[in-house]
Amino acid sequence: MSAIFTKDFFTHMYRRKNFIPRLLLVLFAVILMGFCLSWLVLCDMGTDPCTMMNLAISDKLGMAIGDWQALMNIVLLIFVIIFGGRNLGFGTLANMFLVGYSLQFFSWLWGIVLPAGVVTDGVFTSMTVRICVLFPSLICFIFAAALYMDVDLGTAPYDAVPYIIWNALKKKASSIPFRFVRMGFDIFVVIIALIFGGKLGVVTVLMAFVLGPVIEFVGNLLQKVIEIDE
Repeated sequence: MSAIFTKDFFTHMYRRKNFIPRLLLVLFAVILMGFCLSWLVLCDMGTDPCTMMNLAISDKLGMAIGDWQALMNIVLLIFVIIFGGRNLGFGTLANMFLVGYSLQFFSWLWGIVLPAGVVTDGVFTSMTVRICVLFPSLICFIFAAALYMDVDLGTAPYDAVPYIIWNALKKKASSIPFRFVRMGFDIFVVIIALIFGGKLGVVTVLMAFVLGPVIEFVGNLLQKVIEIDE
C-alpha cells in the first residue's frame, strides 16, 4: 500500500511528458466541474450520480458538500490503495478536493450575487430559466469531466472503484465489459442517493449516455494539441 504514493511515484508523475500544461488543464477542469455543478444544482434537474449521492448524504448529515466530498474521497482512496488501484496522481488529489469545494464556493457566491426572487431555497423559480441554464451547464460539465480524465494525470477514487471491481471479475474468468460494470456501479450509487433523499433528474440519465463518447472525442482532440500518451 505504501508503495503507491512514494517519492519515486510523484517524481515519475512530474517527469511525464508535457506535465505542466497537463496539470494546468486538470486544475482548470476540476474547478470548472464544480462551477458547472453549482448551476446544475440551481436547475434542480439532477447531477452526475456521484454528486447526487454526495449532496443527499451531506444534506442528511448537515455537512457542507465540500467537507463531505473530501471525507468520502479520502475513505475511497484508502479502499482503492488497499485493493491495488492504479492510475493515481496529481489529478486524483485535484479531483478529490477541488470539485466539492468549488461547488460549495460557487453555490455560496450565487446566493449572494443573484437577484432576489430569481432563486428560492437554492433553486431557480422559473422553469424557463432552468432550461436555459441547464443545457450550457450540462455541456460544459461533460466537457470538463472528459478533459480531466483524458489529460491522464490520475483518476478520482470514485472512478477507480469500478476498475477494481472489473479487474476482480476478470480474475474469475468473467467476460463482462467494463461499461456494464461502470453502469452497475453508477446505478448502485444512485440507489444510495435515493435512500438518503436524493432527487433523480434528467441530467443523471443523460450523463450515463453522453459522457463516454465525449471522453473519447476530447481525448482525440487533446492528442492533436499535446502528447498525453506517456
